[in-house]
Amino acid sequence: MCGIVAYLGRKQAYPIVINGLRRLEYRGYDSAGVALIQEGAMRIYKCQGKVSDLEAHVGASSTAGTVGMGHTRWATHGPPNDINAHPHASNKGDLAIIHNGIIENYAAIKEELRHRGHVFKSDTDTEVLAHLIDDIRTTEEVDLAEAVRLALQSVVGAYAIVVMDRRSPDTLVAARKSSPLVIGIGDDGDHYMASDATPIVEYTRNVVYLEDGEIAVIDRDKGLTIRNIKNQSKTPFIQELEMHLEALEKGGYDHFMLKEIHEQPRSIRDSLRGRLNVAKGEVVLGGIKDHEQKLINARRILILGCGTSWHAGLVGEYLFEDLARIPVEVEYASEFRYRNPIVNEDDIVIAISQSGETADTMAAIELAKGRGATIFGICNVVGSSIARVTHAGSYTHAGPEIGVASTKAFTAQVTVLTLMALMIGQRKGTIASSAFHRMLNELDSIPDKVQRVLGTEEEVKRIARIYKDATNALYLGRGYCFPVALEGALKLKEISYIHAEGYPAAEMKHGPIALIDEEMPVIVIATKGASYEKVVSNVQEVKARKGKIIAIVTEGDRVVRELADHSIEIPETADPLVPLLSVVPLQLLSYHIAVMRGCNVDQPRNLAKSVTVE
Repeated sequence: MCGIVAYLGRKQAYPIVINGLRRLEYRGYDSAGVALIQEGAMRIYKCQGKVSDLEAHVGASSTAGTVGMGHTRWATHGPPNDINAHPHASNKGDLAIIHNGIIENYAAIKEELRHRGHVFKSDTDTEVLAHLIDDIRTTEEVDLAEAVRLALQSVVGAYAIVVMDRRSPDTLVAARKSSPLVIGIGDDGDHYMASDATPIVEYTRNVVYLEDGEIAVIDRDKGLTIRNIKNQSKTPFIQELEMHLEALEKGGYDHFMLKEIHEQPRSIRDSLRGRLNVAKGEVVLGGIKDHEQKLINARRILILGCGTSWHAGLVGEYLFEDLARIPVEVEYASEFRYRNPIVNEDDIVIAISQSGETADTMAAIELAKGRGATIFGICNVVGSSIARVTHAGSYTHAGPEIGVASTKAFTAQVTVLTLMALMIGQRKGTIASSAFHRMLNELDSIPDKVQRVLGTEEEVKRIARIYKDATNALYLGRGYCFPVALEGALKLKEISYIHAEGYPAAEMKHGPIALIDEEMPVIVIATKGASYEKVVSNVQEVKARKGKIIAIVTEGDRVVRELADHSIEIPETADPLVPLLSVVPLQLLSYHIAVMRGCNVDQPRNLAKSVTVE
C-alpha cells in the first residue's frame, strides 16, 4: 500500500524522487521521506504528513546527489509519526531501506538483533530489516546485494524493498515478494524504480517488472542485473509501457476523482474496443480465447474481489446466472482463504482487482490455483501480479485511476463481465439470438448514454447541498441495482465520512426501516425494469415514514417522480446494463457532498489505493 521510488543515474536524484512520490501518494499519505547519498554521506529527510509536508521539511537543506530513494507511507506497524516514517537506517546510519509490505516475523528477528547489541528507534517492521541486512553485511563480509539476498532468506512476509548504502554509492539493490516493483531503464543509462509505472513514464517507456523472489542490482556502470533468492541469474524481460503522461494529470478538473467520473464514456468505450462487433454480431475476448471452452462448460463460477471490485463481482453474478445460466458465488477475497472453501478442478475462478496487486485477492488466487481451478483475472494494470499469476484474463483498459475511491474502474470491470457473460450465453445458446443482438446494440450505446447521465451533474450538486450535513444515508436497489446500492453507499462512506448502508430494497422492512426519519436521505434506484412495481412499493413505504427520497429513475418516469423528493433521470436501457448508468449519479453525489464538507476527495483519511497488505 505504501509507495516507493528510487533513482540512480547522472541527473539530480531529489527532484525525480519527489516528483515520483507525488505520483505515488495515492498509495499512502501518512508520512513521507527521502534518502540521498552526498559525497559519501547518507542524508535522510522524513516527516509525518503528505509529500508537500516533506518538501517543506527539506526546505533549503542540501539535496545534491545522483542516487536517492523515497517513500510515502500507509501505516501498518506503528502510528504515523516522524520516527516511523521511511526510509529507515541501520545502527550506524550507513544503510537505508524503503519498504512496501509486512515482515510477519519481524518481532523474532528484532529480539535476536537486540541480543547482538542493535538499538531500534521506531515501531516498524522495516527498521528490523535494515538492521538485519547491515548485520549480515558486516559479519559475513559480503557486498550489499549478497547481504540483501541472505537477509531475505530469513524473512516471512511480503515486501518490495530498495536498499542503498553510503559505502556503495553507485549501487541500488531491490527485491520483491507479493508486493509490486517496476524498474525503468532510460536511454541515457539512468535507472528508476517504483511501486508502479506512474513515476517512470515521463522518463522512459522501457520497464522490467520484477518477479516474486527476484533481486535486482543496479550498478552505475554495469546497469541492471537480476538474480533470485537462490542466487540464480535471471535475464531481464523489457516491456514497453502503454501508459501516457497526460493520463496522470488532472486535465483541468479540481480532483482526479471528478476527472475519472467524467472519463467513463471513454473508459467504457476502450473496454469494448476490439471486443464488441455489432456489425458481425459477435463478442471476442482475446485474453481468454484459449480457455473459452472451460468457461462454456463451467459448472460453477467463483468471483473473488474486495471493496468496489466485490461489488462489480456481484453484478457479474446476476449477469452470468441470467445470461449464461451458470451458478455463481461471489466471495470476499479477504475471507475466502480462511474458511477452508470447497474448490473443484472444474471450477472457474474470476479474480477482480483494479490494481492487480490486491494482497487478499492474490492469496485467494493462490489457494484456488493450488486446488486445480482455472483462474481468470480482470484488472486494470498491465504487468501487474494478478495478470501474471492467472491462467488467462482481460484488462479493463480504464486507464490510470489516481483517485482512491474507485469510479471508472468499477464501470470498466462491469463492462468486461458483461462481455464475458454475453459471449458465454451466445456460445451456450442460453440467450436467444434476437436478444443477444439487442444487447450488443444496447451495450454499444452505453458510452453515449453515460455522457448523457453526466449532464445531470448540476441537479446532483443541488441535491448535494441539501444533504451534505446528513449523518446517515440508506441506499436501496433490487436485482441488478442491488450491488449498485452497495457501491453508492461505499462511495459516500469513503470520501465524505457519512455513515451509509446499501440494502436490497425489499430487505428494508427487515430492520433498516427503523432508521428512517425526516432527516435521513434514502437513495433509491427505481428504474423501469422487471422489479419496477416492487420498488415503487418500497418508495411508498419510505414516504409513509417521512424519509427523504432521492430517486434514480428512467427518463420520462412519472410515478416515482411524484413520490420522490428529488429525482435524477438516466436513459432507458436493458436491465443487465442499468448498473453502468445508475452508478454514475451516485458517484457524482458522493463527490459533491464530500467537496462541500471540505473532505480530501482524492486522498480520504485512513485509505490507500492499492491494498498490498492483508
